[in-house]
Amino acid sequence: MSVEAVTLLMFLTMLLLLASGLPVVFVLGGSALVFGYTVWGPASLNVVVAAASDLLRANLLVAVPLFVFMAYMLEKSGIAEDLYGAMHRWMGGLRGGLAAGTVLACTLVAAMSGISTTGVLMMGIIGLPAMLRRGYDRRLAMGSIMAGGALGPLIPPSIVMIIYSLLSGQSIGKLFVGGILPGLLLSGLFIAYILIRCFLRPDLGPPLPPQERAGWREKAAALKGVLLPGLIVLGVLGSLFVGIATPTEAASVGALGAILSAAVYRRLSPAVLKAVAFQSLKTVSMVMWVIFGAGCFATIYQGIGASEFIQNLIKGWPVGTWVVLLLIQATWIFLGCLMDAISILMVTAPVFIPVAQFLGVDLLWFGVLYAVNTEMGYLTPPFGVNLFVMRGITQELGISTKEIYLAAAPFIGIQFLGLVLVMVFPGIITWLPGLLLK
Repeated sequence: MSVEAVTLLMFLTMLLLLASGLPVVFVLGGSALVFGYTVWGPASLNVVVAAASDLLRANLLVAVPLFVFMAYMLEKSGIAEDLYGAMHRWMGGLRGGLAAGTVLACTLVAAMSGISTTGVLMMGIIGLPAMLRRGYDRRLAMGSIMAGGALGPLIPPSIVMIIYSLLSGQSIGKLFVGGILPGLLLSGLFIAYILIRCFLRPDLGPPLPPQERAGWREKAAALKGVLLPGLIVLGVLGSLFVGIATPTEAASVGALGAILSAAVYRRLSPAVLKAVAFQSLKTVSMVMWVIFGAGCFATIYQGIGASEFIQNLIKGWPVGTWVVLLLIQATWIFLGCLMDAISILMVTAPVFIPVAQFLGVDLLWFGVLYAVNTEMGYLTPPFGVNLFVMRGITQELGISTKEIYLAAAPFIGIQFLGLVLVMVFPGIITWLPGLLLK
């Protein structure tokens, strides 16, 4: 069977199985086993097992359960309450200030956890009722929380970037640093949109009444709510960027910081440790199985000569590099409506990374570009993860799924604007890594 026929059949099979609702791991792993056996016979099983085993033994993957544990422990520690309280006191007097402060709080949570749902859960439980009680527009309140939470895969530490580093061979430190400015850019765009819209329509986000606004002494006291999150971010990213810790060791620092935070807030108990451990196990097991299945798929696909086939195919196209890059972005956006970020990366990386290398694209820029792109997937229906999380939070408030989708719509547009900016001005991604990590 020719490589062209195998490519067509593998990807058509994969798409049909995904559309049927079968879990991603079984789609990828099952397709790999069937086509491997068809092309190579029984010997393919040994190749698949060896390749998947090598992938799962990668030292870098040890950081994944540690960062996941850190995220869930932070959720239990009580940091979110103090963090939101600080933003409430400093920004509540502005039109739309609570929503803008929520985005800022989500940005800090993203820098501590690397997971999208953590920020949405924390701020959804704490910030949404506070905004609704003060007359905020429901769509603006929900949209600010979902968009702020989507910063998790972009702002370091990011689980998505750890896996991309493993697949592409790029420095995880450079990827983390490369995500900082795009993350801050998107956070700033969200805040600017909220403040401008509420300035034009004060009824959407009324400021706190004068009697509820904090004085300077209260604002100064509230800064202690930012101190502990700041120390955790400094411990994780600082130890990594200075070069005194590997990504795994930096993840250990974060996990320890999360445990100490829970102890400071007097929420550390055997029951909490057990709950966090089980939540972490469930999440990490899902991630590792997806990696395992995708590793099998990539091994078979590369083994039949896919890289050469794709390069020859591109050579024959009468199009430039930017057309190919735009097609890749469109593919990622489409898949973001159907799959989670890690699954998309594992499915497309065996094809798109060799294409990017062949075209001479900077793989550092390409990886952070994926993280920016995939943020839209957390908000795009029908399967945007943050949409489902918000639906769970608002079940008792009588808010429809349609209203949640509409709340996300303007922020998806802002995310698309951010994607265009980092494509047109690649220095937004590459400048800081080149400055700090030469």
